[in-house]
Amino acid sequence: MNQSPQAEAGTAMKVREEAGVAPGDLSLDSLLEAQQPVVLKGLAANWSLVMRGRESAAAAIDYLKSFDGGRPVVGYTGSPEIGGRFFYNQDLTGLNFEAGRVPLHQFLDRIAAHLGEADGPSFYIGSTDLDLYLPGLRAKNDLGLDPACFGPVPPLVSIWIGNRTIASTHYDMSNNLACCMVGRRRFTLFPPDQVHNLYPGPLEPTPGGQVVSMVDLRAPDLETYPRFASALAAARVAELETGDVLFYPALWWHHVEALDDFNVMINYWWNPTPAFIDTPMNTLLHGLLSLRDRPEPEKRAWRALFDHYVFGPADRAAAHLPKHARGDLGPLDEAKARRLRALLLNRLNR
Repeated sequence: MNQSPQAEAGTAMKVREEAGVAPGDLSLDSLLEAQQPVVLKGLAANWSLVMRGRESAAAAIDYLKSFDGGRPVVGYTGSPEIGGRFFYNQDLTGLNFEAGRVPLHQFLDRIAAHLGEADGPSFYIGSTDLDLYLPGLRAKNDLGLDPACFGPVPPLVSIWIGNRTIASTHYDMSNNLACCMVGRRRFTLFPPDQVHNLYPGPLEPTPGGQVVSMVDLRAPDLETYPRFASALAAARVAELETGDVLFYPALWWHHVEALDDFNVMINYWWNPTPAFIDTPMNTLLHGLLSLRDRPEPEKRAWRALFDHYVFGPADRAAAHLPKHARGDLGPLDEAKARRLRALLLNRLNR
């Protein structure tokens, strides 16, 4: 079995595991309240795709082909030299793999043709809408949860397919239920407060749409990235067998290794925030534009203002005002969100 450095050293904390949890017992509210990753052992063990994968990689591939809806998927292909790690090229001027639209069954055939090769090319299909590209698959491969329990916006249910691949350490803006269908996976997770120790790369381009850590977890260069030692000390490792489901909260960084010749994962991304609320990434980008390069005394003053208006209790800034005078400081709704967007656009287009 492949071993990451912290797993070999035995220093990484294992993610807590819970056995015997049935889908009907799963409480998303409790998971979100705890704000800690947890492995739900065997929660998806009876799914049809899991059982096909236990037969063989070929059986799982044939099963997936039977649901191919005919839409081309985006397939990533890397040379044997990348060792499965989809990342940047040597001088960060581009990426170390090629991406292109291809029929799903053709890409699956490419993977099948290289099964068992120790030094073959790397193949990967990431974050592909399950219902759109493999219609009908969820009928026997689904947690069966009431969509309402995810909040005002239904979850995005995606499939991930490949051989022995590595998704470099990154974060997502949604909560995640990652269901290990075929092959084993290892997740190395870092709490959000470790961002400073993870040495994030360029904001764009990125290997998969999100900022990734520059550190190669297979062989961390602690001379170049010394603070990464602190990140490793805070890391949690989840070793997933087929049928296991991993929950981790939004904004937790994660490094994902697919450990077998053929691997499939289905995941549920969701966020209980109403859809009319904007993505904080837009705020971060505007912060780079408007705050980062100001004098330090001004930045400290703006931090106090943000703590008062944004990061403190939602009702604090307007608590001393009568309701009719609270305006945009009152609870946000769709109409207020539209008005704020219009105001921002008008100011940005000055």
